[in-house]
Parts: sequence; C-alpha cells; structure tokens
Amino acid sequence: MASAILNAPASSLELASRFSPATLYAALAVAAIAAAAIQSLSRRPPSGKIHDLGVFSFLSAWAFFAKRHDFIWATFKEVGTGMFRFRVLRHSVVALSGDTARKAFFTEPGLELRDGYALAVGAAPWLNDNVGDTNRKVESMFTKQVHHFFRTDRVGELLPVLFDDIQTHMESCGREGTINPFTEIYNLAFSMLVRLASCHELSKDKEALAQLARHYWDLEKSSTPFALMFPWFPGPGRRSIERATKNMCDLVSGFVELRRRATEPSSDAIDILIAEGATNDAIVAFTLGSLFAGLTPIGMSREYLSNIEVPSEQMSPIDIVCWNLLYLGMHPEWKAKVSAEIQAHLEQHTTVISSQPLHERLASIPISAWEHELPVLDSVVRETVRMTHGTQTLFRRNMGGDIYIDGSKIRSGEFLAYSAADVHRNPDIYSQPLSFDPARFNEDRAEDKKYPHAHVGWGSGTRILWYTFAVGANFERRFLALIFAGYEFEIVDATGKLPTELLWPDKNDILKFSYQKQSTPVGGPYFLKFRRVVD
Repeated sequence: MASAILNAPASSLELASRFSPATLYAALAVAAIAAAAIQSLSRRPPSGKIHDLGVFSFLSAWAFFAKRHDFIWATFKEVGTGMFRFRVLRHSVVALSGDTARKAFFTEPGLELRDGYALAVGAAPWLNDNVGDTNRKVESMFTKQVHHFFRTDRVGELLPVLFDDIQTHMESCGREGTINPFTEIYNLAFSMLVRLASCHELSKDKEALAQLARHYWDLEKSSTPFALMFPWFPGPGRRSIERATKNMCDLVSGFVELRRRATEPSSDAIDILIAEGATNDAIVAFTLGSLFAGLTPIGMSREYLSNIEVPSEQMSPIDIVCWNLLYLGMHPEWKAKVSAEIQAHLEQHTTVISSQPLHERLASIPISAWEHELPVLDSVVRETVRMTHGTQTLFRRNMGGDIYIDGSKIRSGEFLAYSAADVHRNPDIYSQPLSFDPARFNEDRAEDKKYPHAHVGWGSGTRILWYTFAVGANFERRFLALIFAGYEFEIVDATGKLPTELLWPDKNDILKFSYQKQSTPVGGPYFLKFRRVVD
C-alpha cells in the first residue's frame, strides 16, 4: 500500500493534499475499525454457557469506554444470562455476575488485576504478549517501596507536617465562606501526596506544584473513549499524552537532581531512594506512581509510563472525603454522631484546656488511635464507598491456563469485567441499597457479611488494595477530624439551598476525571458552606 501511494499520479497526490488532517484521521479510524471487523469475522464464537454477542461485537467497544455501566447491565438484561462475551477491538472480554462468578473473580489464581486494567485504560497488549511476569516484577518493586514509605511509623512521624499543610490550606480559604470541595480538597491532597512521595522542596514550590498539577490534568483530559480505543493512533490525544507525561517526568527529575546535589541528606522519600542507589527513572516512577494511586484510579499506557501504571478498584481517597462531607451534610443524624465521636476522640487523647492550636492537638494523637478508635466514622466511610463505588467496573486478565467459572470456560489471555453494582446495589444483600445507612455495618445487622466478598470497595479476598485502603483511610480520617472539630458546615447548591434529593456520581462517569469535572455529583456543582469555630 505504501508503494502504491508513493507511485500515485501527480493528480492523485494533489487530491490527497486537499484533505484536512481531521479528514485523514477519520479515514484512518474507519480503516482501523474495518480491520478489526475483518479480524473479528475470522473468529468463531466459542461454545459454552457464556452468551457471545457475535462476530460484530467490536462495535460495542465505544459503549464499553463511553457508557460502561449502561452497556454491561443493558446487555445482561437483554441476554438473560449471568455471563456474556464481547470484544473490544482485538481483545475478548467476559462480563460476569452472580455469587459464584464474584468469588472466582477475587480468588482464582492467575486472574491478574494489573494486566486486567490495561484494557480499561487503552493499554492492553496483544493476547499472545508475555508481559505478565514483567508487570508483576514492576508491581512488586513498587509495592515494596510503598510499604516502606507509607508504613505506619513514617506516616506518624509526618503527621505534624501533614496537619500543618491542612491548616495552612484551610486558613487560605478564610474563617468562613463557601468552597467547592472537589476543587479545594484535591488541591490540598495533591500537595500532601507530593510531600509524602517526593521532597520538601517540591511540595513547597507553588509554581512547580501548579505545573505538575496542570500536566497531570492535561493527561487526564486526554483519556477520551477514542484515545482509549486507539492508543496507538498518532492524533492530538496521543501527542497530548506524550507531552504531558514527558513534562511530568522532567519536572520531577529536576528535583531529584536537586536532592542529589544537596550537602545534607533528609528523611524525604527521594533522599532515601537516592541513598539506596535508585536511578532517576526509578525515583520518578515511584513519585508519579504514588500520585496516581492516591489521586485517581486511572492507569497509564505502558507505551508512555509503563513502570508506574497503578490500577485501583475504587474512587480516589480524595473523592471519598468529598462524598463523605456531602452525605453527612445531608444526613444531620449521622453528622451529629460523627461529630460527637471525633470530639470524644480529641478529649481522650489530648488536653482539653491546652493552648495548642487544634491541628497540633490532632497531630499529637497516636496513629494507632486513628486506626482503631473511630467505629462510627469508619462505618460512614464504608457506606460512602459502597454508595459511590456501586457502579464501578472491576477488571482482571487470565494470565494462567484455561479455567472454568460456574461451568463456563475462560480462555487464557481473556479479560474479565465485574460490575460492583452486582453486589453493592443488590437488595438481597443490602436492604434499601440506594439509601445512605451506615448502621447496616453494625454487628447486629452486618449486611456486608451475608455473603463472601459482599463489599468490594477496596478489593476483596487476596486482592485487597492495602495501599488505597491504608493511605486513603489515613487521609480521610484526619481531614474529616479537622473539619468536624474546627468548623460548622452545611452542603448547599449553587443557589445556596440544601439539596433535597440524595446526590450521586454519574454511574457512567465515576472514574473519568478532568480539571473541570472530577467525580462530582450529577446536577452539581455543590458546595461546602463553612464557619471556623475552633482555632
């Protein structure tokens, strides 16, 4: 084909030159879809109890990326079975539902989380690519580093610094006013994560932080359905991803070099990695990987940033904080219970008559007390995760041999998709599943214990995402404690009125973040109206 184009008559070349780049991109996209169709037609639908959508199911790829929840549940309703198979371009995917399938999804050896999420972020390898071992080695290295830097004693040592950051940020908002939590809390969390995963110089450099955040959001905005379906396509989206990725890496690498030239080492993460002999690339990978894991479950194309792809099974910890505030603001009885618990927590572990500022008193509370002595707040967080995580789709890839789930064959290399709505919004497990009711986790009800893997907000079984759970829970508890102990607040809409209906994230947009639209409520924006009452 290339030689035919090069040898075309001058008139044909002149005609081709008249096409705009957008027209050429569209033509190439059509050609790619046609190629996928031909490839799909060459396959015979597999036999078994799994309903196959047919040889033209590649057309469902757009719905898979753009309206995933609606696509999965509309198809389940249409086919009337607990499993169905479809294709996302060259890849075979099996959607699962039911107790047996859920148990296998979270416990079956060989079903890999990291490899599974490569499909969701447009980075899936060819089915015969042997990338599983490489991915697991990279993931193991990253996990060891995270265990080291986010271990309990280190986070405890940094608590005064982190509370200082929270206090400084809240002071910049004034003693009273109205803020969008999905903007202000994101900005705060971004700087706190940078502090934990990099160095003091970067976390305090406002201009560098702003640049890093801008590059990060540029990357997020490039994750369109088209970019995810065709990550190899040389269009504006790909160039934007490449540019944003390079800018982030270059920025962090500059601060790594700054710390290498420092005369006195510190206890910052970058200095510790330097002392251990890590390369600049490895340090940059850890820093950015920690940011991605803490801020959003998005993954990264292995072509651009393969060694820091960090998939997650839930909304980010920052989103959970925002949604906690929204739900508690709309449920006064639970707001009062959390407030009373935090006040008692503060009185038990600090001197009530102390002249210390509130954030310093909170920072002095032992980290073990934060982790084990706030049952009401823990139930609220757990219910918020169930509610907001209810429509998320989880992924695995079968990196072992062929397996059978509920009598149906899952072939080696196939991807699995499980919608959390199958369990989190199941009325047989959770009474009135669309109601906010943290009491459902009390011992006398224990609805999440009715069936195995009934709450999958942080993974389940052997696949609990301890990083997201531990680090996220630490941030959630401390930030909410400062808000409840130091402020009065209420939730209002754009007109200043309390919302009258329960708020929800977009069930098809739960993990699509952008600078203008994070996982904000449908019908929003909504705001936190606050007044400082304790210094």
